[in-house]
Amino acid sequence: MTGRTGHGDQQPGELVIESSPAGPRVRISGEWTLAHYRALYALLATQPLDRPPSAVDLSTLRALDTAGASLLVRLLGQDHVAEIARTAPELSAERRRLLATVATASARANAEPLQRPPTVSWTRHLAALGLRVEDGGRQIVLALGFMGQVLAVVAAGLLQPRRWRLAALSRQLQHTALEAIPIVALLASAVGAVVALLGITVLGRFGAGVYAVDLVSYAFMRELGVLLTAILLAGRSASAFTAQIGSMKANEELDAMHAQGLSPIEMLVVPRVLALMVALPVLTFVAVMCGLGGGAAVAVFSLDLSLLRVLDLIAQVPLEHYVVGMIKAPFFAFVIGVIGCLEGLKCQSSAQSVGSHTTSAVVQAIFWVIILNAAAAVFFVEIGW
Repeated sequence: MTGRTGHGDQQPGELVIESSPAGPRVRISGEWTLAHYRALYALLATQPLDRPPSAVDLSTLRALDTAGASLLVRLLGQDHVAEIARTAPELSAERRRLLATVATASARANAEPLQRPPTVSWTRHLAALGLRVEDGGRQIVLALGFMGQVLAVVAAGLLQPRRWRLAALSRQLQHTALEAIPIVALLASAVGAVVALLGITVLGRFGAGVYAVDLVSYAFMRELGVLLTAILLAGRSASAFTAQIGSMKANEELDAMHAQGLSPIEMLVVPRVLALMVALPVLTFVAVMCGLGGGAAVAVFSLDLSLLRVLDLIAQVPLEHYVVGMIKAPFFAFVIGVIGCLEGLKCQSSAQSVGSHTTSAVVQAIFWVIILNAAAAVFFVEIGW
Protein backbone atom coordinates (compact mmCIF):
# COMPACT_ATOMS: atom_id res chain seq x y z
CA MET A 1 0.00 0.00 0.00
CA THR A 2 1.29 3.44 -0.87
CA GLY A 3 0.08 6.88 -0.07
CA ARG A 4 1.29 10.35 -0.92
CA THR A 5 0.33 13.86 -0.02
CA GLY A 6 1.34 17.00 -1.86
CA HIS A 7 1.58 20.65 -0.87
CA GLY A 8 2.45 23.10 -3.61
CA ASP A 9 5.88 22.49 -5.19
CA GLN A 10 7.39 20.94 -2.08
CA GLN A 11 8.25 17.25 -1.92
CA PRO A 12 5.23 15.44 -0.52
CA GLY A 13 5.22 13.14 2.42
CA GLU A 14 4.83 9.51 1.41
CA LEU A 15 3.92 6.36 3.32
CA VAL A 16 4.44 2.87 1.89
CA ILE A 17 3.33 -0.20 3.84
CA GLU A 18 4.44 -3.60 2.49
CA SER A 19 3.19 -6.90 3.86
CA SER A 20 5.63 -9.60 4.93
CA PRO A 21 5.40 -12.77 7.04
CA ALA A 22 7.37 -11.15 9.87
CA GLY A 23 5.11 -8.11 9.90
CA PRO A 24 4.42 -4.99 7.83
CA ARG A 25 7.43 -3.10 6.48
CA VAL A 26 7.01 0.68 6.52
CA ARG A 27 8.88 3.13 4.28
CA ILE A 28 8.51 6.82 5.10
CA SER A 29 9.80 9.42 2.67
CA GLY A 30 9.32 13.00 1.59
CA GLU A 31 8.49 15.89 3.89
CA TRP A 32 6.75 15.20 7.20
CA THR A 33 6.25 18.75 8.34
CA LEU A 34 3.57 21.10 9.57
CA ALA A 35 2.87 22.26 6.02
CA HIS A 36 1.56 18.77 5.15
CA TYR A 37 0.01 17.98 8.52
CA ARG A 38 -3.65 17.93 7.46
CA ALA A 39 -3.03 15.69 4.44
CA LEU A 40 -0.66 13.41 6.38
CA TYR A 41 -3.20 13.03 9.16
CA ALA A 42 -5.82 11.96 6.60
CA LEU A 43 -3.30 9.57 5.03
CA LEU A 44 -2.67 7.86 8.37
CA ALA A 45 -6.40 7.48 8.88
CA THR A 46 -6.70 5.55 5.60
CA GLN A 47 -3.61 3.35 6.19
CA PRO A 48 -3.53 2.26 9.83
CA LEU A 49 -1.16 -0.44 11.09
CA ASP A 50 -2.93 -3.48 12.46
CA ARG A 51 0.23 -4.70 14.27
CA PRO A 52 3.71 -3.38 15.08
CA PRO A 53 5.96 -3.08 12.01
CA SER A 54 8.87 -5.44 11.48
CA ALA A 55 11.02 -2.76 9.84
CA VAL A 56 10.89 0.99 9.27
CA ASP A 57 12.86 2.67 6.47
CA LEU A 58 13.53 6.39 6.95
CA SER A 59 16.43 6.72 4.51
CA THR A 60 14.41 8.83 2.04
CA LEU A 61 12.90 11.12 4.66
CA ARG A 62 13.66 14.64 3.43
CA ALA A 63 12.24 16.90 6.16
CA LEU A 64 10.91 16.37 9.68
CA ASP A 65 9.62 18.71 12.37
CA THR A 66 7.68 18.33 15.61
CA ALA A 67 4.35 18.00 13.81
CA GLY A 68 5.67 15.20 11.59
CA ALA A 69 7.30 13.45 14.57
CA SER A 70 3.97 13.47 16.42
CA LEU A 71 2.35 11.83 13.38
CA LEU A 72 5.05 9.14 13.39
CA VAL A 73 4.31 8.49 17.05
CA ARG A 74 0.63 8.18 16.14
CA LEU A 75 1.46 5.71 13.37
CA LEU A 76 4.20 3.59 14.92
CA GLY A 77 3.66 4.06 18.66
CA GLN A 78 5.81 5.90 21.17
CA ASP A 79 7.93 2.85 22.07
CA HIS A 80 8.80 2.10 18.45
CA VAL A 81 9.65 5.74 17.75
CA ALA A 82 11.87 5.84 20.83
CA GLU A 83 13.64 2.71 19.58
CA ILE A 84 14.11 4.30 16.14
CA ALA A 85 15.59 7.39 17.79
CA ARG A 86 18.23 5.18 19.40
CA THR A 87 19.05 2.79 16.54
CA ALA A 88 18.32 4.50 13.18
CA PRO A 89 21.73 5.22 11.57
CA GLU A 90 20.17 6.79 8.47
CA LEU A 91 18.83 9.73 10.54
CA SER A 92 20.89 12.70 11.62
CA ALA A 93 21.55 13.31 15.30
CA GLU A 94 19.17 16.27 15.32
CA ARG A 95 16.28 14.20 13.96
CA ARG A 96 16.96 11.36 16.41
CA ARG A 97 16.86 13.84 19.30
CA LEU A 98 13.61 15.28 17.95
CA LEU A 99 11.99 11.83 17.76
CA ALA A 100 13.21 10.96 21.25
CA THR A 101 11.83 14.20 22.68
CA VAL A 102 8.41 13.80 21.06
CA ALA A 103 8.19 10.14 22.14
CA THR A 104 9.09 11.06 25.74
CA ALA A 105 6.52 13.87 25.79
CA SER A 106 3.87 11.52 24.45
CA ALA A 107 4.69 8.92 27.11
CA ARG A 108 4.49 11.55 29.86
CA ALA A 109 1.16 12.85 28.57
CA ASN A 110 -0.29 9.34 28.46
CA ALA A 111 0.98 8.58 31.95
CA GLU A 112 -0.76 11.59 33.54
CA PRO A 113 -4.19 10.58 34.82
CA LEU A 114 -7.10 12.57 33.60
CA GLN A 115 -8.31 14.96 36.25
CA ARG A 116 -11.94 14.47 36.97
CA PRO A 117 -13.98 17.62 37.33
CA PRO A 118 -14.54 18.57 40.95
CA THR A 119 -17.73 17.28 42.40
CA VAL A 120 -19.71 18.99 45.10
CA SER A 121 -20.23 16.71 48.05
CA TRP A 122 -20.98 17.24 51.69
CA THR A 123 -17.92 15.20 52.69
CA ARG A 124 -15.59 17.64 50.94
CA HIS A 125 -17.22 20.59 52.65
CA LEU A 126 -17.08 18.76 55.96
CA ALA A 127 -13.37 18.08 55.47
CA ALA A 128 -12.76 21.75 54.67
CA LEU A 129 -14.65 22.73 57.81
CA GLY A 130 -12.53 20.31 59.83
CA LEU A 131 -9.34 21.86 58.46
CA ARG A 132 -10.57 25.32 59.40
CA VAL A 133 -11.42 24.17 62.91
CA GLU A 134 -8.03 22.53 63.26
CA ASP A 135 -6.27 25.67 62.06
CA GLY A 136 -8.36 27.77 64.46
CA GLY A 137 -7.37 25.48 67.32
CA ARG A 138 -3.69 25.88 66.46
CA GLN A 139 -4.06 29.65 66.36
CA ILE A 140 -5.73 29.67 69.78
CA VAL A 141 -2.95 27.53 71.26
CA LEU A 142 -0.35 29.82 69.70
CA ALA A 143 -2.08 32.91 71.11
CA LEU A 144 -2.31 31.36 74.58
CA GLY A 145 1.39 30.51 74.49
CA PHE A 146 2.23 34.04 73.40
CA MET A 147 0.10 35.44 76.24
CA GLY A 148 2.09 33.30 78.64
CA GLN A 149 5.36 34.69 77.27
CA VAL A 150 4.13 38.25 77.65
CA LEU A 151 2.98 37.63 81.23
CA ALA A 152 6.32 36.00 82.05
CA VAL A 153 8.22 39.03 80.75
CA VAL A 154 5.93 41.38 82.72
CA ALA A 155 6.46 39.34 85.90
CA ALA A 156 10.22 39.41 85.37
CA GLY A 157 10.02 43.18 84.91
CA LEU A 158 8.25 43.57 88.26
CA LEU A 159 11.27 42.01 89.92
CA GLN A 160 13.68 44.19 87.94
CA PRO A 161 12.16 47.68 87.58
CA ARG A 162 15.26 49.01 85.82
CA ARG A 163 14.31 46.94 82.78
CA TRP A 164 11.11 48.93 82.25
CA ARG A 165 11.21 51.01 79.07
CA LEU A 166 9.38 54.08 80.35
CA ALA A 167 10.09 56.19 77.26
CA ALA A 168 8.50 53.61 74.96
CA LEU A 169 5.59 53.20 77.40
CA SER A 170 4.88 56.94 77.50
CA ARG A 171 5.09 57.19 73.71
CA GLN A 172 2.62 54.34 73.29
CA LEU A 173 0.32 55.96 75.87
CA GLN A 174 0.27 59.09 73.78
CA HIS A 175 -0.65 57.13 70.64
CA THR A 176 -3.23 54.79 72.21
CA ALA A 177 -4.84 57.08 74.80
CA LEU A 178 -4.25 60.78 74.26
CA GLU A 179 -4.68 60.81 70.49
CA ALA A 180 -7.77 58.58 70.71
CA ILE A 181 -9.76 60.79 73.11
CA PRO A 182 -11.44 62.97 70.43
CA ILE A 183 -12.75 60.06 68.34
CA VAL A 184 -13.88 58.12 71.44
CA ALA A 185 -15.70 61.16 72.84
CA LEU A 186 -17.39 61.91 69.51
CA LEU A 187 -18.45 58.30 68.94
CA ALA A 188 -19.78 57.82 72.48
CA SER A 189 -21.71 61.10 72.40
CA ALA A 190 -23.36 60.20 69.11
CA VAL A 191 -24.27 56.68 70.25
CA GLY A 192 -25.57 58.01 73.59
CA ALA A 193 -27.79 60.49 71.78
CA VAL A 194 -29.12 57.81 69.42
CA VAL A 195 -29.87 55.38 72.28
CA ALA A 196 -31.65 58.12 74.22
CA LEU A 197 -33.69 59.16 71.19
CA LEU A 198 -34.65 55.55 70.51
CA GLY A 199 -35.58 55.00 74.17
CA ILE A 200 -37.71 58.14 74.27
CA THR A 201 -39.48 57.12 71.05
CA VAL A 202 -40.28 53.57 72.24
CA LEU A 203 -40.88 54.19 75.95
CA GLY A 204 -42.82 57.38 75.25
CA ARG A 205 -45.65 55.28 73.80
CA PHE A 206 -46.23 53.92 77.30
CA GLY A 207 -45.75 57.24 79.06
CA ALA A 208 -42.34 56.16 80.37
CA GLY A 209 -40.07 58.35 78.23
CA VAL A 210 -38.23 59.58 81.32
CA TYR A 211 -36.77 56.10 81.76
CA ALA A 212 -34.73 56.60 78.61
CA VAL A 213 -32.21 58.33 80.86
CA ASP A 214 -31.90 55.14 82.92
CA LEU A 215 -31.58 53.14 79.71
CA VAL A 216 -28.62 55.22 78.57
CA SER A 217 -27.04 55.14 82.04
CA TYR A 218 -27.26 51.38 82.44
CA ALA A 219 -26.16 50.70 78.86
CA PHE A 220 -23.09 52.92 78.90
CA MET A 221 -21.90 52.19 82.42
CA ARG A 222 -22.20 48.44 82.05
CA GLU A 223 -21.76 47.57 78.37
CA LEU A 224 -21.59 50.21 75.66
CA GLY A 225 -18.88 52.39 77.17
CA VAL A 226 -16.23 49.69 77.39
CA LEU A 227 -17.46 47.76 74.34
CA LEU A 228 -17.45 50.73 71.95
CA THR A 229 -14.05 51.83 73.21
CA ALA A 230 -12.59 48.34 72.89
CA ILE A 231 -13.91 47.92 69.34
CA LEU A 232 -12.55 51.33 68.39
CA LEU A 233 -9.12 50.51 69.82
CA ALA A 234 -9.21 47.10 68.14
CA GLY A 235 -9.48 48.85 64.79
CA ARG A 236 -7.12 51.68 65.68
CA SER A 237 -4.39 50.27 67.93
CA ALA A 238 -4.34 46.57 67.02
CA SER A 239 -3.87 47.43 63.35
CA ALA A 240 -1.16 49.94 64.23
CA PHE A 241 0.70 47.39 66.36
CA THR A 242 0.58 44.80 63.59
CA ALA A 243 1.70 47.23 60.91
CA GLN A 244 4.56 48.62 63.02
CA ILE A 245 5.97 45.27 64.12
CA GLY A 246 5.32 43.69 60.71
CA SER A 247 7.23 46.48 58.97
CA MET A 248 10.10 46.05 61.39
CA LYS A 249 10.19 42.34 60.64
CA ALA A 250 10.08 43.00 56.89
CA ASN A 251 13.04 45.37 57.29
CA GLU A 252 14.93 42.71 59.33
CA GLU A 253 15.00 44.91 62.42
CA LEU A 254 13.77 42.03 64.56
CA ASP A 255 16.65 39.90 63.30
CA ALA A 256 19.01 42.68 64.36
CA MET A 257 17.45 42.63 67.84
CA HIS A 258 17.99 38.89 68.11
CA ALA A 259 21.58 39.30 66.95
CA GLN A 260 22.19 41.86 69.73
CA GLY A 261 20.62 39.61 72.36
CA LEU A 262 17.51 41.75 72.80
CA SER A 263 14.02 40.34 73.27
CA PRO A 264 11.38 41.68 70.84
CA ILE A 265 8.70 40.81 73.39
CA GLU A 266 10.35 42.94 76.05
CA MET A 267 11.30 45.75 73.67
CA LEU A 268 8.19 45.96 71.48
CA VAL A 269 5.28 43.92 72.82
CA VAL A 270 5.23 44.68 76.56
CA PRO A 271 5.23 48.52 76.23
CA ARG A 272 2.35 48.37 73.75
CA VAL A 273 0.27 45.92 75.79
CA LEU A 274 0.78 47.82 79.06
CA ALA A 275 0.02 51.15 77.40
CA LEU A 276 -3.21 49.73 76.04
CA MET A 277 -4.16 48.31 79.45
CA VAL A 278 -3.79 51.80 80.90
CA ALA A 279 -5.43 53.57 77.97
CA LEU A 280 -8.59 51.47 77.69
CA PRO A 281 -9.91 52.12 81.24
CA VAL A 282 -9.19 55.84 80.83
CA LEU A 283 -10.92 55.94 77.46
CA THR A 284 -13.79 53.88 78.86
CA PHE A 285 -14.34 56.57 81.49
CA VAL A 286 -14.32 59.21 78.74
CA ALA A 287 -16.78 57.14 76.67
CA VAL A 288 -19.15 56.68 79.62
CA MET A 289 -19.13 60.39 80.46
CA CYS A 290 -19.63 61.46 76.85
CA GLY A 291 -22.31 58.84 76.25
CA LEU A 292 -24.21 60.03 79.33
CA GLY A 293 -23.71 63.59 78.16
CA GLY A 294 -25.15 62.84 74.72
CA GLY A 295 -28.11 61.03 76.24
CA ALA A 296 -28.68 63.83 78.78
CA ALA A 297 -28.68 66.45 76.03
CA VAL A 298 -31.35 64.58 74.09
CA ALA A 299 -33.41 64.06 77.25
CA VAL A 300 -33.25 67.75 78.15
CA PHE A 301 -34.44 68.88 74.73
CA SER A 302 -36.92 66.04 74.05
CA LEU A 303 -38.48 65.43 77.47
CA ASP A 304 -38.51 69.04 78.67
CA LEU A 305 -36.57 68.05 81.80
CA SER A 306 -34.10 70.25 83.62
CA LEU A 307 -30.44 69.27 83.54
CA LEU A 308 -30.41 68.85 87.34
CA ARG A 309 -33.31 66.39 87.07
CA VAL A 310 -31.48 64.39 84.41
CA LEU A 311 -28.29 64.32 86.50
CA ASP A 312 -30.31 63.18 89.51
CA LEU A 313 -31.72 60.26 87.47
CA ILE A 314 -28.21 59.29 86.37
CA ALA A 315 -26.93 59.45 89.96
CA GLN A 316 -29.56 56.95 91.07
CA VAL A 317 -27.95 54.20 88.97
CA PRO A 318 -25.97 51.86 91.29
CA LEU A 319 -22.22 52.28 91.05
CA GLU A 320 -21.68 48.55 90.65
CA HIS A 321 -22.76 48.76 87.00
CA TYR A 322 -19.92 51.19 86.30
CA VAL A 323 -17.52 48.91 88.18
CA VAL A 324 -18.57 45.97 86.00
CA GLY A 325 -17.66 47.91 82.86
CA MET A 326 -14.32 49.05 84.27
CA ILE A 327 -13.36 45.54 85.37
CA LYS A 328 -13.66 44.31 81.79
CA ALA A 329 -11.51 47.09 80.32
CA PRO A 330 -8.01 45.77 81.23
CA PHE A 331 -8.84 42.27 80.02
CA PHE A 332 -10.11 43.57 76.70
CA ALA A 333 -6.99 45.73 76.38
CA PHE A 334 -4.69 42.78 77.07
CA VAL A 335 -6.39 40.63 74.42
CA ILE A 336 -6.34 43.44 71.83
CA GLY A 337 -2.68 44.23 72.45
CA VAL A 338 -1.55 40.60 72.35
CA ILE A 339 -3.45 39.87 69.12
CA GLY A 340 -2.08 42.98 67.41
CA CYS A 341 1.53 42.24 68.39
CA LEU A 342 1.27 38.51 67.62
CA GLU A 343 -0.05 39.15 64.12
CA GLY A 344 2.82 41.58 63.58
CA LEU A 345 5.35 38.90 64.56
CA LYS A 346 3.69 36.47 62.12
CA CYS A 347 4.27 38.77 59.15
CA GLN A 348 6.60 37.73 56.37
CA SER A 349 9.03 39.96 54.51
CA SER A 350 6.48 41.43 52.11
CA ALA A 351 4.00 44.28 52.03
CA GLN A 352 1.18 41.88 51.13
CA SER A 353 1.82 39.83 54.27
CA VAL A 354 1.80 42.94 56.45
CA GLY A 355 -1.52 44.04 54.95
CA SER A 356 -3.20 40.65 55.35
CA HIS A 357 -2.05 40.22 58.95
CA THR A 358 -3.17 43.76 59.78
CA THR A 359 -6.65 42.92 58.54
CA SER A 360 -6.56 39.64 60.47
CA ALA A 361 -5.54 41.45 63.67
CA VAL A 362 -8.52 43.82 63.49
CA VAL A 363 -11.01 41.03 62.76
CA GLN A 364 -9.66 38.76 65.50
CA ALA A 365 -9.50 41.55 68.08
CA ILE A 366 -13.10 42.66 67.47
CA PHE A 367 -14.30 39.05 67.45
CA TRP A 368 -12.67 38.15 70.77
CA VAL A 369 -13.74 41.39 72.41
CA ILE A 370 -17.38 40.63 71.58
CA ILE A 371 -17.04 37.00 72.70
CA LEU A 372 -15.38 37.97 75.98
CA ASN A 373 -17.98 40.67 76.59
CA ALA A 374 -20.79 38.14 76.14
CA ALA A 375 -19.08 35.68 78.49
CA ALA A 376 -18.51 38.44 81.07
CA ALA A 377 -22.15 39.52 80.85
CA VAL A 378 -23.32 36.00 81.62
CA PHE A 379 -20.79 35.68 84.45
CA PHE A 380 -21.77 38.92 86.19
CA VAL A 381 -25.48 38.18 85.85
CA GLU A 382 -24.96 34.76 87.42
CA ILE A 383 -23.11 36.21 90.43
CA GLY A 384 -25.81 38.81 90.92
CA TRP A 385 -24.06 41.90 89.59
